[in-house]
Amino acid sequence: MTPRTIVIRRSEAGRTVAEILRATGSLSWSAVGRLMSAGQVWLNGSVCHQPAQRVRAGQRLEIKGPERRKRKQPGGSGSAPHHEPPTRRHSAKPAAKDFAVEIRFVDSHIVVAEKPAGLTTVRHAGETAAFGARARRFLPPTLVDLLPGMLPKTAGRLRAVHRLDKETSGLVILARTAQAERHLGLQFRAHTIDRRYLAVVRGKAKGERIESLLLTDRGDGRRGSNPDGGDGQRAVTHVRVIDELGDYTLVECRLETGRTHQVRIHLGERGIPLCGDRVYDRPLHGAPLPDGSGFSRPALHAALLAIDHPASGKRMTWTSDLPTDMRELVGQLRKRK
Repeated sequence: MTPRTIVIRRSEAGRTVAEILRATGSLSWSAVGRLMSAGQVWLNGSVCHQPAQRVRAGQRLEIKGPERRKRKQPGGSGSAPHHEPPTRRHSAKPAAKDFAVEIRFVDSHIVVAEKPAGLTTVRHAGETAAFGARARRFLPPTLVDLLPGMLPKTAGRLRAVHRLDKETSGLVILARTAQAERHLGLQFRAHTIDRRYLAVVRGKAKGERIESLLLTDRGDGRRGSNPDGGDGQRAVTHVRVIDELGDYTLVECRLETGRTHQVRIHLGERGIPLCGDRVYDRPLHGAPLPDGSGFSRPALHAALLAIDHPASGKRMTWTSDLPTDMRELVGQLRKRK
């Protein structure tokens, strides 16, 4: 395919990447899926694998052709270039073995798993609507796709009652029955489920309670607190300092509510964004805050999960240690300090 660049117009803001690609070129949904799975779609300089990701005015959406290697002509001179089999050069999607998913608990009602960074929890509704059954063929697998192959075969499907961001690691609970899904949903709405995250932030954090009203667009295309203090979803985060690391801090964030990107937003708006965060790392209409950590993803890990079991009512708690990349980051920052 001929490489091309699409600059998102103001009238297109809020639409999904897949919708833009479909509208601006003669591409089928399956063709869009193949391009994204092969890493040929770029948004603002980064590979985009999420068809349902929404775009903002002024962003650059690029379709790039796959890298091609020259073949050595028969009888030619010179050293032969390295070749990879064409079927392996652009894998359609990662396999289950590419993700280190660990099951921490399973019974006939629930599954608790540790999700690695880089794995989406569950297919976004927009992706499912756009691709239907073809999503499994053309889009990267999700935690919900991978887990059935790791569990004893039983009737029914896994139900995601909450989700972690793709680049966030840690504990996730899924229901195995409709009754368990309803019971866990009630606990989430009543805020009786205990969820705690470990985060490494830029700057010197302090212990505090953060409350605000969150909007899907605070005024610059990003989620955030309502600058006028009017409407929005109430969000409360409790921050506790774990370790002071010079110009950085390891903190624990306990969620009183569970809004989308709540921890990232609250810490970013306090002027202490997550190491590696490239979205919530700036004030409204301001420049990104400097990040000398060199971390490649938002440094956030779901470290504690506590629920009332949907059948027995017993209080159950799971904890998860920092993943290797965050543990190494903390070690490097301690050395700098």
